[in-house]
Amino acid sequence: MMQAVIQLMSAKMAAASNAAGLLVFRMLQNNPEYLMLQHSYGDNHWTPPKGHVDPGESEFETALRETEEEAGFKKEQLKIIKDFEKHLNYEVNGTPKRVIYWLSELRNPNDPVKLSHEHKDFKWLQLDEACQVAKYPDMVQLLKEANAYILRKYKL
Repeated sequence: MMQAVIQLMSAKMAAASNAAGLLVFRMLQNNPEYLMLQHSYGDNHWTPPKGHVDPGESEFETALRETEEEAGFKKEQLKIIKDFEKHLNYEVNGTPKRVIYWLSELRNPNDPVKLSHEHKDFKWLQLDEACQVAKYPDMVQLLKEANAYILRKYKL
């Protein structure tokens, strides 16, 4: 019995979808605003830039690549805060999904977002508005934890 449970858990882990992204924020008048992208498929949900990890790619490399592909921001435009790393685990159509997010500040808050074809809109939102569009409880929690971290870091 235990062997069967271990095999089932291994199979689910192998089938899990791994993704990574950056929770990008900018500071305007001592207020953090979070970049939220609206997907152009499915229920048109809003998330920070993220995507699937490609073979041979680290999760952090994926986060950088996806942020550039989806929002147009290159690594040089971002101040990565690697000590803020959060893992989200949930299911999509019965398949486990694991997403790692790092926090990242846009160095120049006026740099323009360049959307990919995967998204139909973007918004820079303060915490309350970002939580409203995020919809999913784990994303709301990520935003709240990031906001608390930023307020401590900037002593706001």
